[in-house]
Amino acid sequence: MSNEHNPKQQPNYDHESAPEQAAISPQKALVTVAIVVLIAGALAGYGILRRHQAGKVLAQTTSELAAPTVIVATPKAGAPLSSFVLPGNVTAYTDSPIYARTSGYLTRWYYDIGAKVRKGDLLAEIATPEVDQQLAQAQADLNTAQANANNARIQAERYTGLVASNAVSRQDTDTFVNQAAAMAAAVKSAQANVERLRELQSFEKVYAPFDGVVTARNVDTGQLIDPGAGKELFRLQAIQTLRVYANLPQAFSANVKRGSTIDLTFAEHPGKIYQGTLVRTADAIDPASRTLLVEIDVNNSAGELLPGSLAQVHFKTPPAGPTYIVPAAALIFRKEGLRVGVVNGSVAHLITVVIGEDDGANVQIVTGLGPAEQVIQDPPDSLIEGETVRVVSPSSQTNTGGK
Repeated sequence: MSNEHNPKQQPNYDHESAPEQAAISPQKALVTVAIVVLIAGALAGYGILRRHQAGKVLAQTTSELAAPTVIVATPKAGAPLSSFVLPGNVTAYTDSPIYARTSGYLTRWYYDIGAKVRKGDLLAEIATPEVDQQLAQAQADLNTAQANANNARIQAERYTGLVASNAVSRQDTDTFVNQAAAMAAAVKSAQANVERLRELQSFEKVYAPFDGVVTARNVDTGQLIDPGAGKELFRLQAIQTLRVYANLPQAFSANVKRGSTIDLTFAEHPGKIYQGTLVRTADAIDPASRTLLVEIDVNNSAGELLPGSLAQVHFKTPPAGPTYIVPAAALIFRKEGLRVGVVNGSVAHLITVVIGEDDGANVQIVTGLGPAEQVIQDPPDSLIEGETVRVVSPSSQTNTGGK
């Protein structure tokens, strides 16, 4: 018989089923979620920390790049000081603005800038028709007051003579005497008004108050002149003798004596030395700059020197204290005075110095510097006190420039 008809050998598919999948418990799911959250938090924290560190590095790098790069060197020892040079401001011995004292129109001027005038020379004329009419009116009022006063005096004298014989009353006599006194006072008032207007009329002519040179003319013919506006008509300067003012450091204030001769040099007169006389000092140290203001008078009868110029004042002093040599490029010119930049750590400081000899390339520092100072060789113009700087050596600066 065929096997097809044997039911025992037929495969039994009724009892076959798909493989069973293992079920995940809730505890395992929570653990898995917690692990994922921890990993994500760690990654986020790491990213934030990296960004914070990158920001700090960027800020530090930016600050370092923003700080100016400077080269420093210690100053060289110089020879003992025997003289030093200070800048001096040259001014006219007398400097006077000329104003008008009356109102009107300028009819004519006689001197322009650069003209040398003598005391009493006529500078300009002003037409004042209103003042002229007021003076005429005041003179007429004076004549009237004088006539009234004369009439009152006669009446008072007549009544005074008659009162002795009882021809007039004492009361009438006193009245006329008082009227005569009042009229006499009115005459004095009118006379004072006339004198006032005559003085104003005299201001029509503007005269030079001293010998000098006209350095400014600010009016022209036909211009309205108003004394209340404070407009300067002319400026007159006496330049026969010039005043030179210099600020002497406190350390040398005891070495200057009134009457001593001081040498002066000017850039516009190279190689020529002028001599002045120290005539006075302020007799007080300026607490802001710790300097003593001194005045030196110099003869300018030849007219070679000009007020407003800058002089180099050469002071002699007994040798005392060490001096130091620095490049001229290390000097910083500020309104507070001459300064030098030094570096302490990475912070720049500006110190006030006084220079002695100057050969153009190097200058002698008299006071303000020490032997161990790190002097900035070529400071930037924008350098300020307390600024952070980046110090480099000359060799590294050269290599950087070569790149």
